[in-house]
Amino acid sequence: MGTPNEPEHPVSFAPPRGFSTVLKSDLKETFFPDDPFHQFKNEKPSRCAKKAIQYFVPILEWLPKYNLRLLRYDLLAGITITSLAIPQGISYAKLAFLPPIIGLYSSFVPPLIYAVFGNSKHIAVGTVAACSLLLQSTISDVASPKDDPALYIHLIFTTTFITGIFQTALGFLRLGILVDFLSHSTITGFMGGTAIIICLQQLKGFFGMHHFTTKTDVISVMHAIFKNRKEWRWQSAVVGVTFLCFLQTTRYVKKKNPKLFWVSAIAPMVTVVVGCLFAYFANAEYHGIQIVGHLKKGINPLSINLLNFNSKYLPTLIKAGITTGLIAMAEGIAIGRSFAIMNNEQVDGNKEMIAFGLMNIVGSFTSCYLTTGPFSKTAVNFNAGCKTAMSNVVMAIGMGLTLLFLAPLFSYTPLVALSAIIMSAMLGLINYEEAYHLFKVDKFDFIICMFAFFGVAFISMDVGIILSVGLSLIRALVYMARPATCKLGKVASSVYRDIEQYPDSTNIQGILLLQLGSPIYFANSTYLRERILRWIREEQAVSNSEGSNLENVLLDFTGVTAIDMTGIETLTEIRKTLQAYDIKMAIINPRIRVMEKMIASKFVDTIGKEYFFLSIDEAIEASRFLLRESKLQIRCNTSEDSSCIR
Repeated sequence: MGTPNEPEHPVSFAPPRGFSTVLKSDLKETFFPDDPFHQFKNEKPSRCAKKAIQYFVPILEWLPKYNLRLLRYDLLAGITITSLAIPQGISYAKLAFLPPIIGLYSSFVPPLIYAVFGNSKHIAVGTVAACSLLLQSTISDVASPKDDPALYIHLIFTTTFITGIFQTALGFLRLGILVDFLSHSTITGFMGGTAIIICLQQLKGFFGMHHFTTKTDVISVMHAIFKNRKEWRWQSAVVGVTFLCFLQTTRYVKKKNPKLFWVSAIAPMVTVVVGCLFAYFANAEYHGIQIVGHLKKGINPLSINLLNFNSKYLPTLIKAGITTGLIAMAEGIAIGRSFAIMNNEQVDGNKEMIAFGLMNIVGSFTSCYLTTGPFSKTAVNFNAGCKTAMSNVVMAIGMGLTLLFLAPLFSYTPLVALSAIIMSAMLGLINYEEAYHLFKVDKFDFIICMFAFFGVAFISMDVGIILSVGLSLIRALVYMARPATCKLGKVASSVYRDIEQYPDSTNIQGILLLQLGSPIYFANSTYLRERILRWIREEQAVSNSEGSNLENVLLDFTGVTAIDMTGIETLTEIRKTLQAYDIKMAIINPRIRVMEKMIASKFVDTIGKEYFFLSIDEAIEASRFLLRESKLQIRCNTSEDSSCIR
């Protein structure tokens, strides 16, 4: 396609890069999009070694700069989250059908590991309700927590170890992309569904029941509640409602006045202390109000010798470890990033995965079960003014002192108080406003959210996640197989936009300008061919009605990041179809990877270098020049015009 003058910036037809260069570039963009190696450039070997160690052990970076001013903030935050960790640890251990002391153990060792390897300044480590319930529902299928509690506990420790290995491996291999498949809609629905079934399960503690189901779906839980209604104790229900009202009141106070966050933070501890005193002095155990029971003194005993890798249980353990590991990572990383953004800071997701993995591996060796960065505790830590991960060390010290000297004092904690604490926390996870927002903004996102919600609530937690993630993947595949294409019109000088979005834009006579906005490969090639030919048919109909002809089709490749051989063959077929109608096809601004494929496949030679342009304006100018030349040639062929050059 000739032009009167050579373009100021011609299209680059440089020879394709070598395979090793392309592979290196692709691997870097896939696994190292944040370019963690930039800090090692132009550094001496000794400095590189020091920075490498600091990269994997972040405490070595911030601890030398630590001072008493920072300690003052972290000490207050650490004490505050300790007061929350004790009741939460006992409550969530109960939710996982584990001895309450294991919940306290899990807030002693893992926070110390995270303080060394963690990348976030704000995350407060602890157990979480969703993973506790998921572990219980999965492991209960192969080991009964009532009939064989020792085996059940051993399998929980083994699952925690597998989770740690899985998380650490993902971090070292920089496969955090897997966590991205748990979309915001999936997490919202999953958390809401989990909150519903956890709240319903707490009715056992509220009513002081002894018999219950190990299943988690709503129907099974409700059936168990009404089937065993003869076990209901009104005394327990009254105490439970009283504690729940108190806890919800403190949450309301915090919502109305964020500066009073500490009221809500210490409320669970107040509930436990008041519950212990009430149970002790009122002999509550003899009035149908169950208590935790004996809690032994002492820090975490070793449990590495208790890990059980029997092939009979291994498939279930791997399933539970991977599922809970993904959920724990998604929640912990998302929470860490959310609070980091508030301070204009960044959190490395891969470092976080390594930290979570290591603390779960070490935790499984020291009688702990799965831990991550729970939202409630992290929010309290942030609001209490924490400055570094030292707040986790303070919490661990506080928990260690509790285990050594104070653990037996919590033996009188009423189970109904723990149920109230869990229920209060779960009510905050049912995000009605977010679900409504999804409905208003994106109906498909809302459907994904509801799949997760109802799948978790009425089938099981893992099925709910699978359904939601599956639907999300289907949506992603539809986006890939049916990419967006649009016809561009002129809005202003050198500005071309989608005519559907800007209906006042003007068409360019004799020229059809199309923009492709996705990679072109086997999955969408057929669709793109049919869609482009449809645009051409529609444009031809309009041009014929106006007494003109469609002469040129310009394809804007600015948004096309990649192309495969199927895509190139599709472009060749489109060009042949257009040639039959005497219509020229040109390519605008192909990206480097696209151009390399076109050169290697000889497509550039087939279509001609003169049909490649750097900008839309250059392509339109060349098309108009060609159109004028064509009209002049026709006039010369049909007349004796002296201005024609024969």
